[in-house]
This record gives sequence, structure tokens and C-alpha cells, in this order.
Amino acid sequence: MPSEALEDAYRKLTQPEGADLLQRNRAVHRMLVNGATVEYRATDGAIRGAQVRALDFDEPDNNDWLAVNQFSVVENKHSRRPDVVLFVNGLPLVVIELKNPADERATIWAAFQQLQTYQAEIPSLFASNAVLVISDGVEARVGALGAGREWFKPWRTTTGKVLAGAHLPELQVVVEGLLDKRRLLDLLCDFIVFEDDGKRLVKKVAGYHQFHAVRVAIAETLRAAALLQAGQMKEESAGYEAGRKPGGALGDRRVGVVWHTQGSGKSLTMAFYAGRIIREPRMQNPTLVVLTDRNDLDDQLFATFARCQDLLRQPPVQAESRAHLRKLLAVQAGGVVFTTMHKFFPEEKGDRHPMLSERRNIVVIADEAHRSQYDFIDGFARHLRDALPNASFIGFTGTPVEKADANTRAVFGDYISIYDIQRAVEDGATVPIYYESRLAKLALDEAERPKIDPDFEEVTEGEEDERKEKLKSKWAQLEAVVGTDKRLQLVARDIIEHFEQRLEVMEGKAMIVCMSRRICVALYEEIVRWRPAWHDEDDTRGNIKIVMTGSATDPLEWQPHIRNKPRREALANRFRDPNDPLNVVIVRDMWLTGFDCPSLHTMYLDKPMRGHGLMQAIARVNRVFRDKPGGLVVDYLGLTHELKAALATYTESGGVGKAALDQNEAVALMIEKYEVCCGLFHGFNRSLWVNGTSQQRMALLPAAQEHVLAQENGKDRLVKAVRELSQAFALAVPHDEALRIRDELAFFQAVQAVLAKRALGEARPEEELDRAVRQIISRAVAPEGVVDIFAAAGLKKPDISILSDEFLAEVRGMPQKNLAVELLQKLLKGEIKTRGKRNLVQARSFAEMLEQTIRRYQNRAIEAAQVIEELIQLAKDMRAADARGEQLGLSDDELAFYDALETNDSAVKVLGDKTLRAIAQELVATVRNNVTIDWTLREDVRANLRRLVKRILRKHGYPPDKQEKATTTVLEQAEILSAAWARA
Repeated sequence: MPSEALEDAYRKLTQPEGADLLQRNRAVHRMLVNGATVEYRATDGAIRGAQVRALDFDEPDNNDWLAVNQFSVVENKHSRRPDVVLFVNGLPLVVIELKNPADERATIWAAFQQLQTYQAEIPSLFASNAVLVISDGVEARVGALGAGREWFKPWRTTTGKVLAGAHLPELQVVVEGLLDKRRLLDLLCDFIVFEDDGKRLVKKVAGYHQFHAVRVAIAETLRAAALLQAGQMKEESAGYEAGRKPGGALGDRRVGVVWHTQGSGKSLTMAFYAGRIIREPRMQNPTLVVLTDRNDLDDQLFATFARCQDLLRQPPVQAESRAHLRKLLAVQAGGVVFTTMHKFFPEEKGDRHPMLSERRNIVVIADEAHRSQYDFIDGFARHLRDALPNASFIGFTGTPVEKADANTRAVFGDYISIYDIQRAVEDGATVPIYYESRLAKLALDEAERPKIDPDFEEVTEGEEDERKEKLKSKWAQLEAVVGTDKRLQLVARDIIEHFEQRLEVMEGKAMIVCMSRRICVALYEEIVRWRPAWHDEDDTRGNIKIVMTGSATDPLEWQPHIRNKPRREALANRFRDPNDPLNVVIVRDMWLTGFDCPSLHTMYLDKPMRGHGLMQAIARVNRVFRDKPGGLVVDYLGLTHELKAALATYTESGGVGKAALDQNEAVALMIEKYEVCCGLFHGFNRSLWVNGTSQQRMALLPAAQEHVLAQENGKDRLVKAVRELSQAFALAVPHDEALRIRDELAFFQAVQAVLAKRALGEARPEEELDRAVRQIISRAVAPEGVVDIFAAAGLKKPDISILSDEFLAEVRGMPQKNLAVELLQKLLKGEIKTRGKRNLVQARSFAEMLEQTIRRYQNRAIEAAQVIEELIQLAKDMRAADARGEQLGLSDDELAFYDALETNDSAVKVLGDKTLRAIAQELVATVRNNVTIDWTLREDVRANLRRLVKRILRKHGYPPDKQEKATTTVLEQAEILSAAWARA
């Protein structure tokens, strides 16, 4: 490339366009993967376009690799030093933040928090970032730019062949497994996606199970399509999860089945696979046919692929009809076509499907690859083979293929990657599901309960067609018993009571599954009879809705609940929004597969289900959401036997872990955590908390805090123990055992809340955010109680400055010395933070003094009483600092600049107070006249200010060797005060 083209590419890479960091990151990522587009004038005078590539993806060693320790970045006057930055060809692709494994406060989440600060203060370091890594030497997590902490996941394998042993530090596994040169380039090129739904941009990075499953699937595809010779397969099996069956023969067109448990990102794995196989040169621009067995699943999967267009390098297309499908598949190359399997059936039963293409580079990707339709006689498999005789087949499933299902194996082959429930829960990819059986005896007598015809169940499952409504007599008989008015009244009351108790401790949503549309409507009417406020005829309002299809021939009372596709999608968006009041939906078949609502934590099952249909349904509640500890399935029909049968299929296939845990396990966990909390209050009488008045309960808190603070690391231990108990309690509610300890949990939470309470202006640490698990103290304590840290410490709230002599004397006289230290520390921290908004140097100096005193106290080097005296002295020093301005004849702003200059002792000796005062006054006047609201972002204004400050310092004879540091400090101080000045 000519030098001007390279300069243009360099400028585009280092100054990407985008309103925010994530958009700039996407712009750079596109240029890294596809090349930066430049134009240049060729020797013949013509203007030519070209792609300039900054990375060599084919030969890793052609790139320049550099790992830098403590790399300093200065931006917007913030100077930060991330621990390790990995550069490839000068581009910072990976930032690693490390914490000391020996320091119990330095957790990986402190490292996570630090990365958030870096992204805000030195964003230019992250414009080209591929992945972020956090570690404390023992644990390690990998995440993407902009991801919440719940999306930072472990990387558990180095080579992809076996799971790393527990003896290996997680950081070592990340370094050897992910940061290997070849694998890091592969991850950057094919396993990063920016999902854009038009409202929000989200960056996602593949997990280790997705990364290795796709690499194996690519090699197996080349084998199955006979585009790879035997012995050429580079990547061995991704069988570290649960063992892999042997691959098929060369050219057998059966790629295999990828079984990744529901909720672990299966749809995204399919998109990563599609993007990678499209880019594979040996596939020669393949055509992909993505196959589902239902229209709503087709829409959901299509939406995922549509959001990942950058990966696919082309927009996917949905086949609208058989004719449209045939037209789409008649192309010579390329294309990502979505269709349901029914569009491959001929018009008349027994007809042959016409051949559409003989090409070998067509890949059929089937979602949920186990259905009776995969039949070679007159089923889907035969018609698809007639249409595409040389296509290769790969299946993706969230539940295992049943052993008896020979058809599916005949079409797709055996497993090539398994990621089971236990592994997904351990990795934090999903949350555990708990199972509770209620009212089963009320359902019907066993003698009266007919066995459901399995053939009928298979045919009707998931079908919305009207003809399927002509139910068989056995189903109708059971439906009549399940849907009696008396029974539905009991179920409705129980669901309302159960869910309201769940909501008291955990924000989130519920889904009720009924066996017919008639029962859906009857149950809805029964629920809103008891809770009329939940009902609203407007789709945009109301707490409860039915999601079902129907037609004009349905009964009149059903019509308000029958919605077209756009209206159902609008409801889906409401339900997915955790802040929307729509928190209960009633369904028959819709939303039971492929529907993602992370905040959904409770499912009420009142429909006979079995096999993979049951496994698919209950997996709706296993999605990761903030601090959600798990999902709960409540069974009203006694489906334990069906669940066990489904689990037998699962374990037979090599899966490990239980599909659903008995709720008693959650109760046992809660009791264990409860005993830990009780241990921390051993010997402390808390009986008044349950029996006393509101005032007596409040009076317990100071003594309770003192009891905890007197123990080694008492505060940290209590905060952790109460958080764990709250989460276990949320899983166990509304079990009787949970309700029994409810009041005591309120006490533990009240003590934890006041200990963790922030002083005014103090930032709320991430560790305190229990978003999914709601505090239940509001019922136990008067509203004005816990929110007031003075009342919680047993002090009157002062009317005047918190640093007045009277208030400090009151604190000194408190009988609870440890609590007094805690309170003073919080108040001083808040006061220092407030001062930091006015006087940078003063705040820094006081912050250091406070930190030193508290560290000595925490190390038990000095007694609580002595610390109180030191903190009171610090408070008085802070008060005295306020009086200095008056003594020097300076305003608050001038004093702030005076302090910035006075940090240099030699300057004070050489110049004296009088000259420093004059410099400070001149600085305030000059800086005030030259700042605008956006001056911190404009380099020309900053440079001019720097020049003016230096000129003033030189004019007054400020020591030359100290001028640079003083200028920097003055500009930092100016930055703090300028927002108020610019507004004025």
C-alpha cells in the first residue's frame, strides 16, 4: 500500500468513529476482522479501494506479540496503570487486572470494579479490546467490554480435549487455553459478536464450551462433506465435558449433534458455527439451511442470527413458503436460509420432493434435532435428501437425543460436543432449577387419571394448528378433570399466595403452563377475581396476560386474549423487561421453547408433559440474571415420574447433574447458612426483635453491631453470611422452614444493612448490590429506622456540622467503641469525599491520614478507644483547615489553588505565604476566565490553560524544577471546580 493509504488506515484504527466506547469498539473490531477500507491513487492515476489488514490471522507468528506489566495510560488527566496489557501489532487486545491472593479484601470482583473505572477514565485503551481478564491468582474470569459481573465466566480447558484439573490455577488455564496466540486470534476473528437490536448494543464473547464445540464442528463438517482428507483434522474432540462418540466416515454427510444444555447459549453457538463455516475457504462460500420445527422457534432463532449479521457477513433470509424456499435454494453459492421442516414436505403425501441442488457445500443446521419426523420412509429426512442429496447435516439440541431415537442418529450422527447441566451451573452459565410439588392430591385420583396417549402427545406438542384442537377423548377426559371450577379456584389462590411470597424476597417473573386454552382463560379469570388490580385490557398495562393463538371462531370470552404476532412480540418485550410490571404470563404451548426471559424465576406447571418437552419447559427458569440464585418449578399435577424418566434419558446420554433439584435441598442449604449467622450472634440476646416494640427493636441494633464488630473480621463475615442466607432463603420461600426463620433473617439483614450503610456521598460498592434478592427488613423495622445511620448507632441526629465539638463528645462517650469507630470512619469518609469536590490536595492528605489510622485499627495494632481519639483529632484538623482561608484572606476556591501550590515545601520556603497567596488569586481569576463546560475534552483549551498557568508560575518565580508538577496539580484542581464555574 502507498504510505498515504497506510496513514489513512492507521488513523481509522486509532481514532474510530462512535458515540460511545462500545460503538467505537465495534468499529475497530470490524476493521480488525475485515480490514480497514482505504482509497488511494494508483500509479495510473485511478482511484482504487482496498482493505488494509492490521493482523495476520493465518500465521500467528507474523504478528508482533507483547505483554506489558504496569502499562501507564494518561487520559483526561487521569493516570491509570492496568496490571497487564497484551498488545498484538501495537494494538491493546487484552487487559488483565490482578489482585493479591493473600489479601482477603482483594477479590476478583474488586478487579472487575477497577476495570469499570478504567473504561470510564481511560477509554482509549479499550477501543481495540477483545477480552477482559480478572484474577486473584486463584480464581480467574473472562468477560467482554460492557458486560455485567454475572457474565464474567471461567475458562476451564487449555487444549479443549480435557477439562483442566482442580490443581491448576484458573489463571494458568486462561493464559494457556485462551491467550495462546492461535486461539486468541481465532477468538477475535470468529467468536466475538455485537448484538444490535436497534435499541441497545451488547458485546458477547464465546465461552470455552462454545469455542471448542464450533472448532470440532468445523473439522467434522469438512469430513462429512468430503472436503477434508482423513488425518487432516487439526482440532480433536471437544469431549472434555462428557466424552465423545467416534466421528463418522469420510463423506457420510453426518456432521454430528452438539448437545449444550438450554440456557447455555446454544443459539449463539449456532451463530458462531454459521459465521465460521461461511468463512472456511475449503467450503467455497457454502449455503446454510437453518431448520426449526415451529414458526415461533424459527422467528426467535432468526432474530438471533439477524442481530449477528457481522459474523455471517450477510443478512439471513426467512423462507415464506415452499415456493420461496425452493427459489432461495436454487442459488449457486452463499446464503443463510431459515425455514421450518414442514416446508420440505411435498404438497401431496407420498410425492417426491424435487431436487434443488447437488452441491456438496450445503449445510443443514437443525435446531432441537430430535423429532419423529426424521423418517427416511415418508418423513422429513427423505424429502430433504431428495431436495439436497449432497448436503451435510448438523444438529444442535438443548436436551439429549433418546436412545431409542435411531432416526435422528441416522440423519445427524452422534454427539460431537456435550455441555451438560452440572457443568453449566458450575460455570455460572445457568442457575440451578429447584422442584416443588404442590396440590398433586387435589388434581384427581390415580384411578380416574387416564394415561396420555404418547403418540397423541408427540403430535400435539408445540402445535398451534386448529386441527390439533380436535382432541382425543383421553386428553379431553383429563382436561375436564384438571379444569373443574373447584380445582381452578384452589390452584389460583395457591399461585397468588405462593408468588406473592416469592416476590417479597426476589424480584422477577412467573409463568403458568396450562393444558388447554379453555383452562388458560378460566384460570386467568379466577386469578383476577382475587387480584383485580392485576388486570388491564390494554396490552401496554397490567400485571398478568395470556399468551395464545386463536381465531374468530373461538368463544367470545377468549377473544380479548387472542393476539396477532406483532402484539404477542410486544408482550414478549414487556415480559423480558425486568422493570415492567407484567410479571405473570399464562401459556399453553407458546414461549416454552427458545424463549429467553432471564428474570423469570418461577414456573407453575399444570399440564401433563414428558421427555424433552418437559426438560425444555423447565429450562425457562434457569437463565442467569443479576444475583438470581436459582429457578423454581412448582408442579400441580404430580409430574415427578415424568421428570425422573426425562432425567434417565439425560444420564443415559452421558449427561451429569440433576435437571431439577428437590426444594428440600434449597431448604437444607438455607438452614446451613442460618446456622452460620446464628453463630456470629452466639451469646447475644435478640428476643426483643420478635417480641418488642418498634423502639425496642431499634434499640437492639447498636449493641448487635458492637457484638459483630468486636469479632475478628466480624463485619465482612456478617455481610457475606447474610447475603448467602438471603439468597438461600429466596430459593426456599415459601417453604414452612423458610417462613419460620423469617423474623430472624430480618434481624440479620437489619444489622447487615446498618453496617454496610454508606455515609453521605460515599459510593455504593458493587458487593452491596443484592439486586435480585430483596431485603425483607422493611416489614420488621420502622421506615425511618435503618435508613438513618445515626439512629442505628443510638445517637441523636445532629442539626449542625457533624464535626461539631458536641457531636464528637457524644461519639466519644458511646459505650459501643467498635461501633463508634465504624460511624466516625463513615462520616469522615463522606466529609473527605465532599471536600474532594472542592479541594483536591486537602482531601488527598486527609484520606491518607484516615486510611493509615483505620489500617492500624484493623490490624489490631491499637485499641478502639485510641482510634476514636485519633479520628476525633482528624475531624478537628479538618475543621481547622476550613479556618485557614480566613486567616490567609483567601476564598475557598483560592485556598484550593493555594494548597495545590503549597504541596511543594521548597516553594513555600523560597516564596513565602504572601507570594503564594498572590499566585493563587491570579490563578483563580485566569482559570475562571478561560474555562468552558467542555474544556476538559478540548485539547486546544487545555493546552492554552497549561500555558497560562506556567506563565503565572514563572512570573512569580516559582521554582522551575517544580513547575511541571504544580501545573498538573493546578489543572486537576481546576477540573474539579470548573463545572460549577462554567455553570455560573
